[in-house]
Amino acid sequence: MKHSILTIPAALFAVSLFSCENPADKTTGAAVKDKVEKTTDTAAGTKYVFTPESTIGFIGSKVTGSHNGGFKTFTGHFTIKDGKPVGNDHKVVIDMASTWADDAKLTGHLKSGDFFDVEKIPQSTFDVTELKAGENGAYTVAGNFTLHGVTKNITFPATVTQGTDTVTIKSEFNINRKDFGIVYAGQADNLIRDEVVIKLDLTAKPEA
Repeated sequence: MKHSILTIPAALFAVSLFSCENPADKTTGAAVKDKVEKTTDTAAGTKYVFTPESTIGFIGSKVTGSHNGGFKTFTGHFTIKDGKPVGNDHKVVIDMASTWADDAKLTGHLKSGDFFDVEKIPQSTFDVTELKAGENGAYTVAGNFTLHGVTKNITFPATVTQGTDTVTIKSEFNINRKDFGIVYAGQADNLIRDEVVIKLDLTAKPEA
């Protein structure tokens, strides 16, 4: 059945005019599988802890636009030897009450039961289960990611850079929020996309 512009509902016509690109299309989607039972490989190395310059951010989008956000408070560590991560004793712990977004109203909504439900689920974690080194500082990182009370093992690419007395790990990839039970759809004429971009910029130095 063919539709003319006159027969398309006004809300849908508006969406077609003002829909924005999906930021996740410019990133790699994390591979997702069930939680992996982990035996910590405490390879000989030095424990590095995050510096205040470290950031964890995200980009969420809907049909008409996108929003930047992240987490202000988190802790974690890497195990480093000769400027490179070794073993699988690497972990990030996020205080979900520190969630922020580029819009104050959205910040409150993200903390509510529609999204992160931080009052009931105050913490998220990422616990590395495996690292595979590539060339020129490239790594494939796999780990158990617990978000919204749901744990999945995700795999994504990252790069590692050695500084004078620091190590920086950067990555940008996307996850499907519905894999973690976050299913709020948004408005009928402005649906929220399933893919969320995760941006990691983590710098660490030897623990004092």
